[in-house]
Amino acid sequence: MEKIKAYFVNGIIFSNSSEAKALYQKSHFGEPNEEKIQYSLSETLYLTEKGKMELYSKIKKIPEKEIINKFRRIDQKISLKYPVFKNLRDKGYIVKTALKFGAEFRVYDKNVEPGTKNKHAKWIVFTENETKKMSWHEFSAKNRVAHSTKKNLLLAIIDEEGDISYYEVKWIKP
Repeated sequence: MEKIKAYFVNGIIFSNSSEAKALYQKSHFGEPNEEKIQYSLSETLYLTEKGKMELYSKIKKIPEKEIINKFRRIDQKISLKYPVFKNLRDKGYIVKTALKFGAEFRVYDKNVEPGTKNKHAKWIVFTENETKKMSWHEFSAKNRVAHSTKKNLLLAIIDEEGDISYYEVKWIKP
């Protein structure tokens, strides 16, 4: 497969190539938006790192090592969020943004097709550095978001070495 040629315009990444549409059909990278496939920052980093995408600003190709610096200007947490995205994608999960829920990601269980009838994300993910303290109020708010969207809360905690620990929170009725 040829590399996807994507464009970075005003903080939005998109492609209208046949390769982008084929990869969306196969692996659910990006989101269809009119005639284009639009990508999140994490998806773009992942696909460029895997050698499946080249990113352009107008007609100039953006070197891979410059991409993360450009993205940090848009999202200061990208260096924390991307390793979680990569880890979950490498494990076979489909990971999408969860901005409308106030979270970093929503994650679909393996072999689930997002957008099909009754196929909703299993988890809503919040990422944090292990050194950040979270109050009970913050924890409760995150848990309420997960519960109100009928998803389980998944906390992704990244330690000093870059290792990720996941903590799943479920509501139970005693």
